[in-house]
Amino acid sequence: MRPAVAGRAAPRAPNVCRLLGRRARGFYARDAGVALRKNMGLLRTILCQESTKFKNVWTTHSASPIAYERGRIYLDNYRCCISSIAQEPRILYQKPKCSESEKIEDALLLECPLGEMLPNPSDYKPSLIVLTAQNWLLRLSADCGEILEKVYLAGSCCKFRYLSWDTPQEVMVVKSAQNKLPAEARQAGIQQSVLFHLAVFQVLPLSFIGMLEINKKIFGNSVTDVAISNGILIVMYSMGLVRLYNFQAISEQFMERPFDLGSEFNWNGEVGVVGKYPFGLPCNIKITDTPPLLFEASSLENAFQIGGFPWHYIITPNKKKHRGVFYICSLKDNALAKNGIQDMKCCSLEPDWIYFHPDMSGRIIHVGPNLIKVLKLKEVENNTDQIEIAEDFIITANRENCVNNSVTVTSSGRVVKKRINLLDDDPEQETFKIVDYEDELDLLSTVAVTEIGADGRAHLDLRCNEHGILLKSIPLRESWDVTYSHEVYFDRDIVLHIEQKPNRKFSCYVYQMVCDTAKEDECSRRERTERVSCKKGGRIFEYT
Repeated sequence: MRPAVAGRAAPRAPNVCRLLGRRARGFYARDAGVALRKNMGLLRTILCQESTKFKNVWTTHSASPIAYERGRIYLDNYRCCISSIAQEPRILYQKPKCSESEKIEDALLLECPLGEMLPNPSDYKPSLIVLTAQNWLLRLSADCGEILEKVYLAGSCCKFRYLSWDTPQEVMVVKSAQNKLPAEARQAGIQQSVLFHLAVFQVLPLSFIGMLEINKKIFGNSVTDVAISNGILIVMYSMGLVRLYNFQAISEQFMERPFDLGSEFNWNGEVGVVGKYPFGLPCNIKITDTPPLLFEASSLENAFQIGGFPWHYIITPNKKKHRGVFYICSLKDNALAKNGIQDMKCCSLEPDWIYFHPDMSGRIIHVGPNLIKVLKLKEVENNTDQIEIAEDFIITANRENCVNNSVTVTSSGRVVKKRINLLDDDPEQETFKIVDYEDELDLLSTVAVTEIGADGRAHLDLRCNEHGILLKSIPLRESWDVTYSHEVYFDRDIVLHIEQKPNRKFSCYVYQMVCDTAKEDECSRRERTERVSCKKGGRIFEYT
């Protein structure tokens, strides 16, 4: 060790936490993401300024569902793609009409992973993975709709319908609809033991991991749904039971043989090419015995979530009388956290809802008609083995001007008492409908609705994610009917509202950020004005 020089302090060893903190604040100019963080910080500052407004720049209506993904609006069953990033939304591509059998059932947006070498130049650009009614899995260019890759999944033995992420942007799951026998077959006494098929893929480059069956002989007769998420096989049952299994352990134990897309195979009497018509994909993960159980819980309507640090889960006791009551328990030993029973005691038509905060902070968001609680997990004082649920901050609806006149006095002086109190989500009171998180700007967005006369009016509020402080309120100009289905997306400098009306009528409203330049224009006009001043009697006159 080199001795310290006289009069100079010995150099300190680098502190990892300090270095990570400085990197997060953008101190290292050559670090990846510094420019993006700076730009997002500037955008957030501009967006929250008082002079910044959001203007409705585009509206469209459709007879088919409207979808939105990262600055792209999809119409006509993904045939038409519109960019919402331009000053005025413009068509990126429009594909010709297709038959009902070529209808797109589901889609996922695939973005390029950072820091990886990919085989094709097209892999570095965003693409759309779609699933068609004919069991084709297609990867389309997100900019022009060109087919980049295509995989045939299976014949008529099963109908694939759903796409989801196991690990976002890394591992994808294709799930079939529940297999059901025709009525004639059931009457003949034929039984269907295979309930679902799951095909799992690695993406970019697209590669086949395996396909498995969910068989009621292995998992039981009352299976209602299944999913794979974060490496966990989740099986749900009709009586509210949820069981978790390790998918990686299942694939290692029960995989008969791995297969590569495009390779020829001669297996179980079949000869063909993996992922090509008419053979599709082999079912190469055959579960012959009940796999080891990781965890099980019983919850109302199979509602089950895992998150937080240390790991906790949220359930509702499996009885209808407990609807709206949430238990937060330790995943390690099933112990109920201190203050772990969350009940808003709402009297409303729509129930409150709860979920782990998507910002990966481990916090919990509990949303009721007039109240949003952001909760945090922390160690109990003087007992580090126990976790308690504490309030981080609370957001309340603006109901200052609302008066519940349960007692009224008529003009003759007679006192009239109402027997029915207003519901917590009464349309005439401001009610929270949507809560979301914008990860790039670190903003919490809430949509609140109030019925004024015959019309409902909504506004999108942007709040500090750390403390819940209101930074910006954006009014939505269109009427909001609480009986319709609504989706609101806040994406950087865009607000997009998708509305579904009865009889499959859909509307899309796009708002873009604009700066109020009225003051700037006034200043510029004054600067351009030729001023002539003259001094008369101690006064200054200006002429234009």
